[in-house]
Amino acid sequence: MTSTENLIKKDNEKVIFNPKTIEFEFLGPIGAFLMVIFLPILLYILFLGCQPDGCPSPSLIQLFINPKNVISLLTFNNISTIFDGKAFVAYIIYLIYLVLAFLIIPGRWIEGTQLRDDTRLKYKENGFSCMLLTLAIIEITSLIYGSEPLLFISNHFIGLVTASVIVSFVVAFCVYFESFREGKLLALGGNSGIFIYDFMIGRELNPRIGFFDIKYFAELRPGITTWTIVNIAMAVKQYHDLGFVTSSMYLVLIFQGWYCIDSVYNESAILTTMDIISDGFGFMLSFGNFSWVGFLYALQTRYLSLHPVNLSLKYILLIIGLQLIGYFIFRRANNEKSIFRNDPEDVRVKHLKYITTESGSRLIISGWWGRARHINYLGDWIMAWAWCLPCGFDNIFPYFYVIYFAILLIHRELRDEEKCRKKYKKDWDIYCEIVKWRIIPGVY
Repeated sequence: MTSTENLIKKDNEKVIFNPKTIEFEFLGPIGAFLMVIFLPILLYILFLGCQPDGCPSPSLIQLFINPKNVISLLTFNNISTIFDGKAFVAYIIYLIYLVLAFLIIPGRWIEGTQLRDDTRLKYKENGFSCMLLTLAIIEITSLIYGSEPLLFISNHFIGLVTASVIVSFVVAFCVYFESFREGKLLALGGNSGIFIYDFMIGRELNPRIGFFDIKYFAELRPGITTWTIVNIAMAVKQYHDLGFVTSSMYLVLIFQGWYCIDSVYNESAILTTMDIISDGFGFMLSFGNFSWVGFLYALQTRYLSLHPVNLSLKYILLIIGLQLIGYFIFRRANNEKSIFRNDPEDVRVKHLKYITTESGSRLIISGWWGRARHINYLGDWIMAWAWCLPCGFDNIFPYFYVIYFAILLIHRELRDEEKCRKKYKKDWDIYCEIVKWRIIPGVY
C-alpha cells in the first residue's frame, strides 16, 4: 500500500471513528460557557451562604437584595480567603493516596462494553477494598489523634472545596489538550471544534495513562470517597459542638454511607452507564466528580452540623421506610440490567422478555425495565428525599439536592432517549410502544 493510500485510510478512519459533532447539548457553546463559570460559583454560594447564623446567611440575603454588593466582594482579600494553602496540600496528598491505593491494592480485571472501534477496554475493580482501607485509616487515625484530623475538614472546608475546583479545572484542561494526540478515540458528542463546548462536555472518550483510566477512576474514587469522608467529618463536628450526634445526622450518615459503599461494592455496574459508554471526559465530569459529588452531596450533613435537628420515632421510621423502598428499586433494577447485559442466559435474568434490534442489541421489556424505561432513576430520587427529610422543614437549603437531582435525572433521561432513538431508530419506537413510561410508571 502506498503512502498516499495509507493517508487516505487514516483520514477515512478519523471520519468513521471521530465524526464532527454537529448537534449540541446543554444549549451549545453558550450553555457550556455558563456551566463552566456558574457551577463553581453556585457551589460556593451553597456553602458560604449557609452559616451558623442562618441558611441563607444574612450576608447572602443582602447580596441578592442588592446585587451591586457583588462588586465590593471581588477584592483580592475576599477572593484570597477561599484559598487555603494547608487545605490545598492536604487535598493533593489525599488524591495521591487514592491513586496509589488504586494502583497497589489487588483487584479483579473486567472488560467494558465494546467500543465503536471494536475494542474492549479493561478496568481494575478494587473500589470496595480501597473504601475499606480508607475507613480503616480514619478509624486508626481517630484512635491515635482523636477528632482533630476530621475537624480539620470542617475547619478548612472552603479551602478544600477550592482545592477540588482547581484540580477539576487542571484535569479537564490536561485531558482536553491530550485528546489531540494521534490515535485518540473521541466522544461522538465532544468533537465540535469549538473549544469551550468540547472542553466542557469532554472530547476524548476514555483518556488513559497506560492502563490507568482517568474517567473510570474519577467516577467512584475522589467523588464517592470524599463524600463519605466529609459526612463522617461533619458528624464528628456535631459531636464536638454538642457532645452527642443527633438522630437526623445518624440517618443521613447511614443512608448516604450505605449508598457510597454500595456503589463501590457494585463498581462494575458503572461500566454500563452513559458516563462510561458514550460521554467524553471533560470539565462536566471532572468538576462533577472532584467537586460536586465530593462536597455538594454532603450538603445535608454540613447543614445538620450547623443546625441540628432531632426527630420523633414515627418520623424516623417513615424516613427509613422511604430509603428502603428507594434503594430496593434502584439496586434491583440496576443489577437486573447489569446481569442481563453481561449474560442474558444467567438464571437470574433468563426469564426476562426482550426485543432484538437490527444492531443486535437486546432491549428488556419485562421485569423492572418493563415497568419504565428508566425505572432506576425513580429509586434514586426516592432515596434523595430520604436524605433531605431528616433536615426538617425550617429551611429550603438542604432540599437543594432533591430539587437539583430531579432536574438532573429528567435531563439524563432525555439525553438517554435521544441517543437511543439515534442508535436503535425504528426499533426504539417499537420499544417505547411496549414500555410506555419513562421514569414513574403510570405518571411520567
